[in-house]
Amino acid sequence: MSAVLALGAVTACGSPTPETGAVRTGPGVSTESISLGVLTDMTGPFKGTSVLRIRGYELYLDQVNKRGGVCGRRIELKQKDHAYDVQKALDAYFELEPQVLGFMDVTGQPMTAAIEPDLVQTRALTVPSSWAASLLGNPHMMIVGTTYDLDVINGLDFYKRQGALNTGDTIGHLHLRGSFGDNALEGTRFVGENWQMKVSEQAVTEATANLTEQMTALKAAGAKVLVLSLTPPQTAAAVGIAAQLGWTVPILSSAVSYDPAMMQSPVAPVFAKQVLLTSPVAPWSADAEGVRQLRDSYQARWPGEPGSLNTVHGFTVAMAYVAVLEKACEKRDLTRDGVLRAFHDTSALNTSGLTGQLRFSLVGRPSATQSYMSRPDGGVPGTLKVEENLYESDLVKLKGTRAR
Repeated sequence: MSAVLALGAVTACGSPTPETGAVRTGPGVSTESISLGVLTDMTGPFKGTSVLRIRGYELYLDQVNKRGGVCGRRIELKQKDHAYDVQKALDAYFELEPQVLGFMDVTGQPMTAAIEPDLVQTRALTVPSSWAASLLGNPHMMIVGTTYDLDVINGLDFYKRQGALNTGDTIGHLHLRGSFGDNALEGTRFVGENWQMKVSEQAVTEATANLTEQMTALKAAGAKVLVLSLTPPQTAAAVGIAAQLGWTVPILSSAVSYDPAMMQSPVAPVFAKQVLLTSPVAPWSADAEGVRQLRDSYQARWPGEPGSLNTVHGFTVAMAYVAVLEKACEKRDLTRDGVLRAFHDTSALNTSGLTGQLRFSLVGRPSATQSYMSRPDGGVPGTLKVEENLYESDLVKLKGTRAR
């Protein structure tokens, strides 16, 4: 079986193409195509990761379309760049919304927050490029993988098992104000409460350019491990400041805070030595079956072009979204309500190691609870080397029990 066919088989439902007239349809669905929106940042602080994530969407959808699409309809993307500006995002959203069945990507916490109220009215299934736990309560949001707090708990558990953290130690956390940073901080606080550790916190906004004051304060607090929940440029700046301060503390960061271009910068050696990245999806160099097949197909489509963890993320999101559309097709209902019903009925979706097994049927709960741990390494494809495969801390299980 070829790599393309193997990947296509992961979620293919094998349903016969229904009679066009027998399928109920909604916005963005014609007799020939299904249109999905991508509202992303192509020219702002997340442009590096956005481009690579979109490559993942394109690759998976190409494979789906080659095998006949969904319900005999080709899936196409309608894309808008908001440059990480809320007003531009709103303008683009209201332009795209009538043209699409749902959104495969809305990038940026402020943008997601701005459009979220309207989703209650439009009922368009939307994938935010975010793993914020606050979005779990919205039945129109598809969160593919763990949430930020669970990723941080799994990452700090790794450091505890490595002996970098002990009872009574202080964890430093420099975070963005907003759903990303605040949710990540919840994970650090939960660790502190349950493992009798202190937490020293510093908060910034996306506009904060100089992080020296915050980093100096965290070092003075005696933090044994530093957690960073920032934009990619801020993460690079913070790691550089740590080097300037002579602070060799282990650093934990989320995948959204990392850009492969960092390994071409002056701070690359510090990243390689001190930083651990925790993520819901596998890095590009992972040995999981799904990632191996993805790499082969990607290189066949774009020879010599490097992929990244963000490419894996995009591919996984597309796989999950298509699985929902296929389930809706089985019910012959491609309206927005039909897609939402299919979404809430989707469980035990196997991605062959791209992420943990996905389950969207548990309302208010993350679709997965395991995280990958990776080290920046400029010598491996995608610049991330797996340090530990999918892992779930006992604290994550405890947090889930308390949430019920």
